[in-house]
Amino acid sequence: MHFNGSRSRLHDLKVIECGTFALLSPRKAWLCLCIICLAWFHGLGSFALHAQEEGRDFSRWESSMQAFESTDRQKPDRIGGVMFLGSSSMRMWKTLKSDFPEQRVINRGFGGSTLPDSIHFFDRLVMPIKPSIIVLYAGDNDVAEGHSAERVYQNFKTFVRLVKKQLPRTKVIFVSIKPSLKRWNLAPVMKRANRKIANYAFWHGKVSFANVWDTMLGEDGRPRPELFIADGLHLSAEGYATWSQIIRPMVQ
Repeated sequence: MHFNGSRSRLHDLKVIECGTFALLSPRKAWLCLCIICLAWFHGLGSFALHAQEEGRDFSRWESSMQAFESTDRQKPDRIGGVMFLGSSSMRMWKTLKSDFPEQRVINRGFGGSTLPDSIHFFDRLVMPIKPSIIVLYAGDNDVAEGHSAERVYQNFKTFVRLVKKQLPRTKVIFVSIKPSLKRWNLAPVMKRANRKIANYAFWHGKVSFANVWDTMLGEDGRPRPELFIADGLHLSAEGYATWSQIIRPMVQ
């Protein structure tokens, strides 16, 4: 099994420490180790730039960001809780409070967004709240824009690393990309992205995968129409009830 992310890099660091460092004096070895650690953390601080994708127009979200910031100013003591972050499937979830009555929920959905958008605006979306749990739904629009499964996966890892760096105690729950009537032709790419992210979540602490894909399929193996509104993409009340049943135990 090939391990990605921080575990493999820490392993590499230990190999260097036990091998090359053994040839140096204790003082020089310690200095080299400090330099490597600084380079490592600098990489964590700059990786977000790689996921933002050159040429992407983030200005379309400025009004949404200002609205969130206005809400935060009105409630300056609102720290912690469970943040539901992502695209329109989050933005349109109007029953969050009643679906999760035991949690203090914050909706940070902005319709049409992708993983690079949540990464780009992380400091404005997430950091003012510092949630204990982030429930993330993204990747749906990414695939619709032509992103490959690998690209979605890499951007997801970038988001998680950003959380681990700035909010190391925060848990991330990724809601699997959903099957939908409108985008059923994209199902193969979506399933590959889901598998990659599910595998990552299995091997990394404080990262979980909420599989809504299987439950949303009928006996014919296709999306259940009753879970969607007329556009065949966004969830109906029954669709959100289905999601709630899966996610609720994960945020306890």
